[in-house]
Amino acid sequence: MGLIDRILRVIRANFNALVGQAEDPEKILEQTVMDMQEDLVQLRQAVAQAIATQKRTERQAHQAQSNSEEWYRRAQLALQQGNDVLAREALTRRKSYQDTATALTAQIEQQNNIVVRLKKDLQTLESKISEARTKKDMYIARARSAQATQRLNEMIGGVNTTSSLGAFERMEEKVLQLEAQSEAIAELSSDDLQKQFAALEASSDIDSELASMKAQLSGQTPPPQLPNSDQ
Repeated sequence: MGLIDRILRVIRANFNALVGQAEDPEKILEQTVMDMQEDLVQLRQAVAQAIATQKRTERQAHQAQSNSEEWYRRAQLALQQGNDVLAREALTRRKSYQDTATALTAQIEQQNNIVVRLKKDLQTLESKISEARTKKDMYIARARSAQATQRLNEMIGGVNTTSSLGAFERMEEKVLQLEAQSEAIAELSSDDLQKQFAALEASSDIDSELASMKAQLSGQTPPPQLPNSDQ
């Protein structure tokens, strides 16, 4: 099983554990993406380290090959001087460096395979994280909508319909009563005003009649006296 498979398996296990604890879905999704991002950072570090190791091995193989060629040149020089013993020693050193170069070359091939696989795993994880972010935003929006709907349903369910309707009926009766009292006060005020004007009109008629009588008395002889009842 590759590194990416192990990482994704751990992420799924953590996600399932959080879901099993019935925690906030938004926090779960945020934490899951954060965990995946941390794994991505570690995987990038692993890729960088593998590449650095490969580069170092390549330099060592190149150096071993260069040393092998140098000892071969020295062996030729020793033979030209007729020193077979020194030439043999130089060839022995050359073979040692050749073996090292061959081993390092094989190691470079293995390291190259590791780097290729890690890069592929890195691309896969980056794609998974991008997909996870998209799904996270979608699921968070759905979770918030579901929570809002749940709270609304709880509010509606918590309302006592009978009690609320009864309260409206009581308030309606109260308003009708206040309106009736207002109309009664207005009517009483109107009746009192009419009575005042009627009194003024009656007083005006009496004053007019009194003035007329005075005018008649001033221009005419006094009216005959009433007969004495004793006669």
